[in-house]
Amino acid sequence: MDRLRKIFTILMILTGITCEAAEMKKIILIVVDGMRPDGMISCGHPLIGQLKKHSFYTFRGRTVFPSVTLPCHLSLFHSVPPEIHGTIDNKFVLPPLPGAGEVMKKQGKEVMFFYNWAELRDLARPDSLKRSVLISSHDYGGKAAAQMITDEVIRVLKKEQPDFIFLHLDQPDGVGHEHYWMTEEYLQALRDCFDCIGRIIPVLPEDYLLVLLSDHGGHRGRHGTELPEDMTIPVFFYHSSLVSRELPGANIIDVMPTALVATGMEPDRAWQGKVLFQTINHKEKEK
Repeated sequence: MDRLRKIFTILMILTGITCEAAEMKKIILIVVDGMRPDGMISCGHPLIGQLKKHSFYTFRGRTVFPSVTLPCHLSLFHSVPPEIHGTIDNKFVLPPLPGAGEVMKKQGKEVMFFYNWAELRDLARPDSLKRSVLISSHDYGGKAAAQMITDEVIRVLKKEQPDFIFLHLDQPDGVGHEHYWMTEEYLQALRDCFDCIGRIIPVLPEDYLLVLLSDHGGHRGRHGTELPEDMTIPVFFYHSSLVSRELPGANIIDVMPTALVATGMEPDRAWQGKVLFQTINHKEKEK
């Protein structure tokens, strides 16, 4: 795998997609369920401008088909399309390859999941997580559940600081189904989620890379099709030391390999996603 990382580094340098950054060793991955890129822009939350200034990002990322929550998340965590991992709707099928939780656990990392939708418990195999917390949006309501699960993440960041945190915010998807995508109700749900993210960033230690994306978009009151409204997603890699740059050709299956390589971890050989950029931290530069 060291040889594989060297190959990735050479390719990124040759294509110019490198960055000098402070040392990033840990990851917080935030998925805002059902967030369309144009919704993210239109909601007008001031945090989005701050994120853009210090992110490698795209508003033209692409998710997998079918653009449904569980298949999309499994593709995110296993870096393969649904035809490989086997889940094509919201009924879980055991993937034939390891996901990010297992991959990081084998590298001695502490992994924690915090989510608003119970089906996401299947993203990691038994014994790969140090902590798994569900606060259901179906029971508490989308806004309250998002705030409560954010509180849990903030407590962990202040006390334990694991190597990987997954945070899932479900509110926009639920509102999109009920009130339709791009309505004022939907845009307010996005603002509520960015309020939550805005509470996390001030307590986020410097060695964390923040990855922000959506699993899918939506149109009218549904998603799951190959329409651009359903398939186009925002993808952000944020750190205070990064200088804004747009990422070309990002797919949801590229996110996990990129995040792991950027923080000094190794992707699994069976993963199919590409590494979108290569970081060069200050300690490496001094060698």
